[in-house]
Amino acid sequence: MAALFGGALLLGWLVGVPHGAFTLALIVYLGWHLYNLYRLERWYQRRKKREPPDAAGIWGEAFNHIYQLQRSNRQRKKRLASILSRFNESTAALPDATVVLTRDDCIEWFNKAAKRYLGLQAKQDIGQRIDNLIRHSRFSEFLARGDFSEPLELVSPLDEQRYLSFRVVPYGNKQKLLVVRDISRLKRLERTRSDFVANVSHELRTPLTVVRGYLENMIDGAAHEAKQRAQCLQQMQAQTERMIHLVEDLLMLSRLENEEKMVACSAVAVPAILVALLDDARTLSGKRGHHVTLESDTSVWLKGRERELSSAFSNLIFNAVLYTPNGGHIALRWYRDDENVCFEVQDDGVGIAAQHVHRLTERFYRVDAGRSREYGGTGLGLAIVKHVLDRHEARLEIESQPGRGSLFRCVFTKSVLVERDAPRVL
Repeated sequence: MAALFGGALLLGWLVGVPHGAFTLALIVYLGWHLYNLYRLERWYQRRKKREPPDAAGIWGEAFNHIYQLQRSNRQRKKRLASILSRFNESTAALPDATVVLTRDDCIEWFNKAAKRYLGLQAKQDIGQRIDNLIRHSRFSEFLARGDFSEPLELVSPLDEQRYLSFRVVPYGNKQKLLVVRDISRLKRLERTRSDFVANVSHELRTPLTVVRGYLENMIDGAAHEAKQRAQCLQQMQAQTERMIHLVEDLLMLSRLENEEKMVACSAVAVPAILVALLDDARTLSGKRGHHVTLESDTSVWLKGRERELSSAFSNLIFNAVLYTPNGGHIALRWYRDDENVCFEVQDDGVGIAAQHVHRLTERFYRVDAGRSREYGGTGLGLAIVKHVLDRHEARLEIESQPGRGSLFRCVFTKSVLVERDAPRVL
């Protein structure tokens, strides 16, 4: 500025028009500023062109400062966008439903799990009040109360078999984060535990009542004759054996559930186990006259735990003996096909209706509770079979029709197969 106006005054003094020269310099200076303002406006409009215009003097400094500020803002926006993107990705991937709410409980954002659990729709539900979409009086009271120290448990609005836990976390400027978790499995476990306690109590109450009644009679002297006393003792012994079997099965189930899967295993001679169980089955059948046969491939062994496999196979075989009518046929097969190794127990008994088949492996589930207790069953045999097979990477298949008998098949993968050189025997 000093050079421009000083030079203009000197030139004007030399030519005799200092005021005109100064005015001309002022016009040039103003025009330079207007030109740079125009360049600034063009640069701002063309945002894709990031490099600033070349300029001297104060405008060069101004362009450079603005450019540095833009770069800083762009970098900050990239960082914020990256953080927001990672947050959205991580939240969207969460198994729990997550909903961001405003201070008025309106929906700002939600992840994919919220669509599954709550049935929210991205286009039409953003901006809606959450209590207008989840219509439940307890949920509305939960939001209105404002005390979110404890979660709220409700049945899913989409599926009555699913239970959800609603937890609200306040954050920011009176905003809320609604987290919804599927607790159906926990509810089933609680119900199973409750049913388990009730069933065990019921199972133990009957034999204990019988034993107590006989003891009272013996104490009162009612059973003074030797024959009556012998009958009482036999009944007491039978009920005691039933309680012992129940406790043993409960202990085995507990061990199977709590131990690590297949911690230690060895080659198990399944054909030898089945030969021993065949003799036991014929002994158990006794006068009932069952025709029990065994077809076994002695070259096929398994890698596993002998005690557990023997328990699983014996439960299937003894169930067939107990629930097959007198004179019925029971066929045992141990064989290998192209893909699996299988053990089958097939009978020609009364069979099982289809609505019962999928529940047979539940604890204490019986198709005919009175008949099962008559033969001393604990209701835990097939539950033990299922757990043993799970631990040996196997599965239980059940085929049955009323009046045509039943087929129980244990299917093992070839990963647990141990081959031995031996002839096939029948």
